[in-house]
Amino acid sequence: MRRVIPPVWVLISVGLMAGLHFYLPIRTVVPRPLNMSGGVLVLIGFSLLGWSALIFRRARTTISPFLESAALVTSGPFRLSRNPIYVGMVLGLVGVAIMFGSLTPFVVVPVFVVLIDRGFIAPEERMLNAKFSNEYEKYCRRVRRWV
Repeated sequence: MRRVIPPVWVLISVGLMAGLHFYLPIRTVVPRPLNMSGGVLVLIGFSLLGWSALIFRRARTTISPFLESAALVTSGPFRLSRNPIYVGMVLGLVGVAIMFGSLTPFVVVPVFVVLIDRGFIAPEERMLNAKFSNEYEKYCRRVRRWV
């Protein structure tokens, strides 16, 4: 599982959402035209992801969850969440679910959160703690994992 990067998991999730919407829609929970408001969340999510990636680049550290970080990033959106990239991905998925409008795509979102939390965040946190120890522990006390 960890060999597949998180953006691929987002694409897989969107595919599952589409399949559930078109083949097992169950019930409409966000009617048209309100469902188009989901696009705002998609834009916010991708903006948060892009901003976070830019901060990683400026800090000259990797965005890859498989490589060791060169710096502990705590500025920008990282002041509010230890994982704003993943928060952005989740916001984007919620936006996509809203755009589909039926109930079943929403089922994918909590599955994605658990997958990311256990498959990526937990190992990343162990690596950051091993590399930055006291500084990372202080950061964790100050800033929540998600929001």
